[in-house]
Amino acid sequence: MRDAVRQAVPVRSAAHGLRHWLRKLHLWLGLSLGTAYALVALSGSVLALQGPWLRAAHPELARHTLPTPAQEAAVLGRIAREWAPRGLRGADLPDADLPVWQLYFDGGARRYLDPASGELLLTRSAGNDVLLALRDWHTRLLAGHAGETWLGVLGWSSLILLVSGVVLWWPGRGRFLAHLKPHAQPPVRRWLTWHRSLGALSLPLLLLVTLTGTSMCYHAGTRQALQALFADARESPPPAPIGSREDPIDWPAVLAAARGALPGATLSRVTLPSERDGRLVIRAHVPGEWNPTGRSMIWIDPYRVRVLGAVDATGADTGAQVNNAIYPLHAGTTGPVWRTLVFVSGLLPPFFLVTGFLFWRARTRRRGAAP
Repeated sequence: MRDAVRQAVPVRSAAHGLRHWLRKLHLWLGLSLGTAYALVALSGSVLALQGPWLRAAHPELARHTLPTPAQEAAVLGRIAREWAPRGLRGADLPDADLPVWQLYFDGGARRYLDPASGELLLTRSAGNDVLLALRDWHTRLLAGHAGETWLGVLGWSSLILLVSGVVLWWPGRGRFLAHLKPHAQPPVRRWLTWHRSLGALSLPLLLLVTLTGTSMCYHAGTRQALQALFADARESPPPAPIGSREDPIDWPAVLAAARGALPGATLSRVTLPSERDGRLVIRAHVPGEWNPTGRSMIWIDPYRVRVLGAVDATGADTGAQVNNAIYPLHAGTTGPVWRTLVFVSGLLPPFFLVTGFLFWRARTRRRGAAP
């Protein structure tokens, strides 16, 4: 019996020591990087509602009607003439949610055009638009490509913070419900139980939203890892670039060819030919895709009106399908219920930051007051 006790004591001491250092790691991660995590998460809550907020801030954008195919082709030709030489990265076609053209430019600026005429309606940039400034913070910490790298580090640190919190909370056998019970007094116990109980209940949601956001910082590596994990077949490479030409483009015929390449799909985003590559690249949304812009692709030779290739994302292998689901799950674009959950998930890290700080301060004060 004594030998068993002697063996158990070192085990309990080691467990206690490990828990002590895990508690310190959780505390200092929470009080330092936890602040940045809370602010990034809070901006994510705002961005989950960016569509409704944009329409509320600029109601004139939603008052337009969708263009006819002829108007759509005419405006696309105008965009190619006027905006492609000025740093245009891509253009979203008008749809029911936002019935105007949305143009994306180098540096993050966006311009909105009349759906029928192509006249400029609005220019937004991070310097004059709160939503775009929050987006820059949420995706790059206001620091360009380097910020995306630091955001990945913050993401992994946040995952450690979440997992260490639930490990510290984990109850013994038969004490699960007791550990979920919040308390009002004393202050030390109040802040601790609120912090731990809500953290344990919301852990699956927070892990999913944080993990998807972190994996997006390593999008190329994430895609390769998922394809290897699920043993996807080797993907066919996209069609080779073609030379750019000065020939006029028959835009009505080009759009008709694109729609014929993926029947039933909705054309959503266009990347115009450039000096380096004469291909017209179109993203499309096929029914069943979670991403509202779609991950289906169409490549067209616009000078010969010839489809070079097309990929229906709904037919992709499992790893690619999982990769394509990362952004919709993180951004809350799969429906109103999930959007609400993503919105709520962004409010939780600030709550944990505040309650964790209040617990730490109350405990420090109590220790200071003890004789």
